[in-house]
Amino acid sequence: MFSFFKKKTPPPPAPPQDSPAAAPAASEASVIPPAANAPAARNGWFGGLFGKSAPEATPAEVSVEQPEVQETTEKPSAPRAGWMERLKQGLRKTGSGIAQVFTGTKIDEDLYEQLEEALLMADAGVKATEHLLKDLKRRVKEAKASDPAAVKALLVDAIAELLAPLEKPLTIGQASPTVMMVVGVNGAGKTTSIGKLTRHLADAEQRVLLAAADTFRAAAREQLAVWAGRNRVEIVSQEGGDPAAVTYDAVVAGRARGCDVVIADTAGRLPTQLHLMEELKKIRRVITKAQADAPHEVLLVVDGNTGQNALTQVKAFDEALQLTGLIVTKLDGTAKGGVLAAIARERPVPVYFIGVGEKLEDLETFNAREFAQALLG
Repeated sequence: MFSFFKKKTPPPPAPPQDSPAAAPAASEASVIPPAANAPAARNGWFGGLFGKSAPEATPAEVSVEQPEVQETTEKPSAPRAGWMERLKQGLRKTGSGIAQVFTGTKIDEDLYEQLEEALLMADAGVKATEHLLKDLKRRVKEAKASDPAAVKALLVDAIAELLAPLEKPLTIGQASPTVMMVVGVNGAGKTTSIGKLTRHLADAEQRVLLAAADTFRAAAREQLAVWAGRNRVEIVSQEGGDPAAVTYDAVVAGRARGCDVVIADTAGRLPTQLHLMEELKKIRRVITKAQADAPHEVLLVVDGNTGQNALTQVKAFDEALQLTGLIVTKLDGTAKGGVLAAIARERPVPVYFIGVGEKLEDLETFNAREFAQALLG
C-alpha cells in the first residue's frame, strides 16, 4: 500500500509575490492545464486520505494552452504483500550471495569471513560491513545462537536497525504549495520517478503542477508532458529557456492557482560537472525567491545498480544542495543493493521511495525491516 503522506493543515495561501529584482527575467513559459473534463478527484491507493485542493485561481501573465490528454491503463497497486514479493525478486541477486553464507552447519570465524566478503560484494561498503559484523557478533553472543539459521535472523535485525534512520515519510501539506526539486544524473530514472510520484499524488486528490526545468533536452520535456497528460495535471514548460526562470514561473503559478505540490524536474548532472552543479544551486536560490520557505524537498534520484558510486553522488549532491530525501531506483536485478547500508552508515539521507521496476506499483515507500527481510529472503 502506497501510504506515505502525513497531511497537515497548511497556512492560508499567500498572494503571489512580484518578481524581485534579483530573480531571473520572466520566461515565456506556458502553463498547460489538465483537460477540462478531468475528474475533480480520484480515489486510488490513498482512498481519499486528503481533502480536496484549493479552488483554481488564474495566474497573471501566464499563457494557457490545452494539452493532448493521454489515457492511462495502469491499475491500482497490489497490497503490500505483493510489493514484498516483488522486492524479494528484485533483491535476489544482491541477497543470494549473503544468504549462501548461512547454508552451513557451523558458527565460526569462517562464517563471518564469508559474510564480510558477501557484504562487500553487495557494495555495503567497508564501514557498514564492519559495523554489521560487530553488531551481529554481539547479537549472537547475547542470544546464544547455535545454528546459522538463527544467525541469519539476527542479521536481518542488525540490517533493519542500521537502515532505520533512512525510514521517513514524505510530508505534504506543511506549506502551500509544497515545492519539490528533483535532481540526479542522466539515466537514473528521475523523470519516470516524478511521473509515478505525480500519479500517486493525483490519486490522493492533491493538485500538482510540474515544472519542466530540463529545458535543453527535448526528450525530457516530452516525457514529462506525457506523464502530465496521463495524470491530468498542469505543466510549465519552455523550449530552450533558462531552467531557473521556468522553475520560478512554476512556483509563482502554483501559489496563484492554489496547488498542493509543485515538482521541478531538473537536467541530469554529474557531481563532477561543477559548472552545471552551479546551475542547480541557482535553481534552488530562485525557488526561495519565489517562495521564501521553499524548496521544502530536494530529492536525489539514484540508480541502485551503481553501487558505491551512488554513495558518492549522495555525498556530492548533499553538500551542494542540502538533500532532504532519496529515491533509489532500479533495484530489480542488481547485485549492489547493499549500498543502502553504506548510505545509512556514511550519509544517512532519508530514503523516501525505492523502485524495483517500470510499473507504477513498482515504486513504493521504503521500510527498513521489509528491505532487510527481502534482502535475505
